[in-house]
Amino acid sequence: MRIFDSHFHIIDPRFPLVPNHGFLPEPFTVSDYNKQADWLRIKGGAVVSGSFQVFDQTYLLDALSVLGKNYVGVTQLPANTKDSEILSLHNSGVRAVRFNVRRGGSEEISKIKEMGARVYDIAGWHVELYIDAKEIDEFLEEVLFSLPKVSIDHLGLSKEGFSTVLRLVEKGVRVKATGFGRTNMDIRSALVEIAEINPDALMFGTDLPSTRSPAPFTEEDLHLVTDTFEGELLQKVLYSNALEFYGVNVKV
Repeated sequence: MRIFDSHFHIIDPRFPLVPNHGFLPEPFTVSDYNKQADWLRIKGGAVVSGSFQVFDQTYLLDALSVLGKNYVGVTQLPANTKDSEILSLHNSGVRAVRFNVRRGGSEEISKIKEMGARVYDIAGWHVELYIDAKEIDEFLEEVLFSLPKVSIDHLGLSKEGFSTVLRLVEKGVRVKATGFGRTNMDIRSALVEIAEINPDALMFGTDLPSTRSPAPFTEEDLHLVTDTFEGELLQKVLYSNALEFYGVNVKV
């Protein structure tokens, strides 16, 4: 069974960290991640910038250099970032820009259309959105439909917003099968409904170290996925969907 971890965080105190609403996470270095995820035998993954890292790139570039070519980065950038910096980050393995509506620390959501189109044109990047889907109004939904490539974190978080998530999936938006402990929905039913609309949509991830999650990632989360899907569809959810979306050529 091959796994591409589409969503995890590295928290390295050697690099700048900014308290978010008074919260500063415990360290979770590349070494910590490798030890905690060793049993999964992960083949690659995506390091995602958190609210507490704001626009710092130093931690991310260091993590990617240590993790290697099978890993990519999801960063946070201000809208006025120069084209040359975006290309430089791309050359170092960054493949997406994140808008963190839930926690902050990223560019304002009002810039998502302009910036999402721009990073795609410059480097082929997509947009990742951390938001409770019930907060996606009609205007933002249309904006997301207009963007070339978009993914939604943690199944969209709420059952109240799940109908919106399904509409987005119908239009090609990808959804991270991550952070199950952050949601209030029936996970198995949600996974099945998304996969029925688009078998390429779901991308599994550990969400390690599950910072601020009411229920951190455990082996049971993986079992929930492996008990829900089988065969080619299971490999899509665990591995190949994310590989295609991030444009990773895994080297064993």
